[in-house]
Amino acid sequence: MAGLWFEDFTPGMVIDHAITRTITETDNMLFCSMTYNPQPLHIDRHFAERTEFGRPLVNSLFTLGVMIGISVHETTLGTTIANLGMTDVTFSAPVFHGDTLRVRTTVAAVRNSGSRPDAGIVTFRHEAFNQDGVLVASCMRAAFMHKTPARKRDGSTPS
Repeated sequence: MAGLWFEDFTPGMVIDHAITRTITETDNMLFCSMTYNPQPLHIDRHFAERTEFGRPLVNSLFTLGVMIGISVHETTLGTTIANLGMTDVTFSAPVFHGDTLRVRTTVAAVRNSGSRPDAGIVTFRHEAFNQDGVLVASCMRAAFMHKTPARKRDGSTPS
């Protein structure tokens, strides 16, 4: 399934995304380097070994990005105008190097745009689970979505 148009979404709709992603040490180190995050809990194995986790944690913003990224192909690929924001972001369990994430998206709300008749807003609840089924992250995301182009809705080409 590629990105869906605004009209394709209904509140309560659930998508268990087909793509999964194993997180590597390289992913974490590269992300921390690219974002200038020097937190030793993420990049210093010896430091992290002395914490309650006993090993490095994956940067939570990388986890957030992977969670939303996994959802794109089956929700907003080629059909979104823009992300409007993320709220209620939680990281309920740590993610470690070698964990494999899977994502579930639930459509929380759908509403027409007040300013653009060709668009609407879809609110998604994204949830990421590790390989053991443990919820590791969640968020609400509002996406400004294109409605189906007129030529696709009625089969004709606009004049």
